[in-house]
Amino acid sequence: MSSVNGGHQDVDIDLRQVASAVWRRRARILLAGVAAAVLSFAAASLIKPSYKGEARLLIESRTPNLGGAAAGGNDPVLDSLNITSQAQLLQSTDLIKRVARDLKLAQLKEFDPASQSLIPDPLVMIGLKQDPMKLDPEDRVIQEFRDKLQVYAVENSRVIAIEFSSHDPKLAADIPNRMADIYLETQSGAKLDTHSDTAKWLEPEIASLTQKVQEAEKKVADYRTSNGLFQTTDTNSFSTQQLNDISTELARVRGERANAEARAENVRASLKAGRDSDTLADVVGSQVIQRLKEAQANLQAQINDQATALMDGHPRLKGLRAQLAGIKLQIGIETQKILSSLDNEAEVSRIRERQLMAQLNGLKADSSRAGQEEVGLRALEREAVAQRQLLETYLARYREATSRLEGNSSPADARIVSSAVEPSEPFFPKVIPIVIVVTLATLIAGCLVVIVGELFSGRALRPTRLPEDESDPVLEVVPVIPVAAADPVVAEALPVHKMQADAVRFSRPEPEDVVAGTPPVADRIEDAVQLADDEDQAFSIASVAHYLHRRAVPVAITVSPAGDEGSTMTVMLVRAVAEQGHTVVLVDMTGSACPTRLMAQEENLPGITDLLCGEAAFGEAIHRDRLSQAHIVPRGAADAAQAMRGADRLAMIIDALVDAYDVVIIECGPAETASLSRLTRNEDAEIVLSVPDIAEEDLAALVLEYEAAGYSNILVMTEPSLGSRAGRRAA
Repeated sequence: MSSVNGGHQDVDIDLRQVASAVWRRRARILLAGVAAAVLSFAAASLIKPSYKGEARLLIESRTPNLGGAAAGGNDPVLDSLNITSQAQLLQSTDLIKRVARDLKLAQLKEFDPASQSLIPDPLVMIGLKQDPMKLDPEDRVIQEFRDKLQVYAVENSRVIAIEFSSHDPKLAADIPNRMADIYLETQSGAKLDTHSDTAKWLEPEIASLTQKVQEAEKKVADYRTSNGLFQTTDTNSFSTQQLNDISTELARVRGERANAEARAENVRASLKAGRDSDTLADVVGSQVIQRLKEAQANLQAQINDQATALMDGHPRLKGLRAQLAGIKLQIGIETQKILSSLDNEAEVSRIRERQLMAQLNGLKADSSRAGQEEVGLRALEREAVAQRQLLETYLARYREATSRLEGNSSPADARIVSSAVEPSEPFFPKVIPIVIVVTLATLIAGCLVVIVGELFSGRALRPTRLPEDESDPVLEVVPVIPVAAADPVVAEALPVHKMQADAVRFSRPEPEDVVAGTPPVADRIEDAVQLADDEDQAFSIASVAHYLHRRAVPVAITVSPAGDEGSTMTVMLVRAVAEQGHTVVLVDMTGSACPTRLMAQEENLPGITDLLCGEAAFGEAIHRDRLSQAHIVPRGAADAAQAMRGADRLAMIIDALVDAYDVVIIECGPAETASLSRLTRNEDAEIVLSVPDIAEEDLAALVLEYEAAGYSNILVMTEPSLGSRAGRRAA
């Protein structure tokens, strides 16, 4: 840490001196620490101890699952918002009032100190606090109760903790337990009230629904009777059943007709073809045909038997053959009768089929009419079913509500998982930690008081000496002070910045005769000239860079009356500042863009004119120097005349660069003093005159011109020829 004293001398904190000062006052600091320890111990011992009790409740659904269904995983009782709501319910005024009445807290001084205090409260007397005696006694107890109560939901759980602090350890445990009991009673009572209200509401609703169900079912029965929509089963009506029966009978009759027609056609075809009737099943199955066949067989046997004994013309044989012919004729006649019977059977089936078809068509018409009428019937049935289902639901809920009106049938959706026990040790005050903290704070505060006193008195500060560097001419040459002492007229002719004397004065050892105050002025002039002979760079680039470093100059404005030669020296100054480890940027405000050509990677890069015209972003206008770590804001490619119309933005741009860089150097080229007012904004700005190879008379006139314009902080940066021995002796 460094600072500047009254004589602009750099100083550092002398840590050894600080530690020594603290050590010298160690007795006072330790004594203050011991006193603070004793006082804190006494104060903590006088404080009445407070005890804390804690009870915990687990919020869970305790509704009995009598239906046997699986418990739902999204029970609203277990919702996080419900847990928070239950924690707030535990802090309700009604619950606190019940606890206060049950435990008679209003009679205890701890819960109503205002009523039992003999000394008035000063804050109440001066009007800064409301008089608690204006409140009801119960309100005062509730207010004190809330101050001692803490209810919170345990994180990532369904547990609610109830903490209460009291000077009485028994009371600290009794109050949380009583709060938990009253909470469970309240929740259980609320559920009983809910069931009771539900049962009371359902009773008239059930009576009304019963009447509605009866009326709806009567409407269904009346509609069914009036429209003949009788039901044979749960799914079929009478007309539908008839239609199904006739359809079945019609199919059977059609089968019989087809069978009879086929059999008759078969007999007819056989007779027409002259085939033996023995092959026909209907003929063979006739009993008459069977008897005739037997008689035919007997006659044929007799004929065969008589033929062996009698001649063919025998009358007996002729008679037997005549009988056989008659039997065959009877068989033919009987066969025709069977055919006619089959035809009659087919005709009967056809007649039956026509009758059934007529009945079927009539039933279809009746069924269509019944279907239209059943639409209204189904609407009435739906209404009756809906009323019946609602009635059954209400009856089930009514039975459930009435069954839970008993005292223990509706437990609260919570249970006590941890009851508060009487604490054995107070939670406040912790005497030992309080004493330790107060003692340490007192010791640290004492040390800080000693350190601050040493710093403000200056005893803990020591001056620093700049390292002597033979390459830095500023550290060894004092060209200005002897000139001012020897010849005031010449000093006024060359009023260069006092830095170029102060920087050397602070870093150069004072001669012994100067310290003693005995040498005359002439001797000091001679000493200064002798020192100046050893270095020709008092106004060099390095001296200006060193000044910018030591004084932490944020903005420096360089003017180059010689044109590009001076601008080239400014570029060298920027690079010298960058070599010192500082962040530096050069803003090219010249008309020739000489710094841009020397530092930028390429031409026509966006720069300060583009920023003033608003044609480029801020980051696009800053570029790196090609030979150092410095940055440059080039002249830019925008029109200079248009850019000057936005010159009001220049101050904002410079302020932004100051925030980003340690040093901002603005190269203005051969600018006039009147044009610098926009850059300096009438402030005490650092002006650097970059004047290579300028005559002493011209430099003096130039400096006086800037001083006349109001610029007192002027730095001169020249080539070595100006700082030569002959020039200094002439000065």
